Amino acid sequence: MKLLRYGELNAEKPGVLDADGNIRDLSGVVGDIAGDTLSAEGLAKIAELDLTSLPVVEGNPRIGACVGNVGKFICIGLNYSDHAAEAGMEVPKEPVTFFKATSAICGPNDDIEIPRGSVKTDWEVELGVVIGKHTKYVSEKGALDHVAGYCVVNDLSERDFQLHRSGQWVKGKSADTFGPIGPWLVTRDEVEDPQNLSMYLEVNGHRYQNGSTKTMVFDVAKVISHLSQFMSLQPGDVISTGTPPGVGMGQKPETYLKPGDKMELGIEGLGVQKQVTYAAD
Repeated sequence: MKLLRYGELNAEKPGVLDADGNIRDLSGVVGDIAGDTLSAEGLAKIAELDLTSLPVVEGNPRIGACVGNVGKFICIGLNYSDHAAEAGMEVPKEPVTFFKATSAICGPNDDIEIPRGSVKTDWEVELGVVIGKHTKYVSEKGALDHVAGYCVVNDLSERDFQLHRSGQWVKGKSADTFGPIGPWLVTRDEVEDPQNLSMYLEVNGHRYQNGSTKTMVFDVAKVISHLSQFMSLQPGDVISTGTPPGVGMGQKPETYLKPGDKMELGIEGLGVQKQVTYAAD
């Protein structure tokens, strides 16, 4: 299934995409694409529905982040060996972990705000993993059983804030709109192999990133298992699993986003995001 949330910011309703690409309203069935809805039982309840019996959402509504009420937005850094090389950093011995503020989350096609004082706002197409049940001390073998589904994430970053403003990377990762998620949460059963998905990102029609989840240093199962040794994961937590090469910081000369730039990014089977940047007031 392809689950989604549609409507105005902070007033999104749950929906599901039918076989013809129509949005069907799920608000009479579930409260949100969040929490218990993401459990095996919650997803099974939706899967059993006759989608043609649900109301069609007319028009062209805004698509919101595909997960609501995200408790943790966890990111994995330097998880593609070729991206680590372009950043001039060593491939880590275990997953580099940092957080984005959940207030950075926005819809997949919302405009992106370049924050005040920014000189190096950058892009990163990433595979997002949405947790579906309580996860603690899980083995790699059992880790994927804890996944509700997958989505596209743009892990936007302000590199000067991230690398030169002291402390953790979170400063450069958490500006408002720096976490577009969606358009769909594609349930686990539709993704045969999360380690074999092509991915791309373009700015103003120029393709900068053109990679595959095949080249992850630590695969999805390893990442989930590793994180669960240090913290419990809850339904609706989102893990952004790293980016392939081609970020702005890796260009020669370095290239960063400016107001009015247009981004397009996507992952095989998970949909496409389109965003336009603007300067913060």
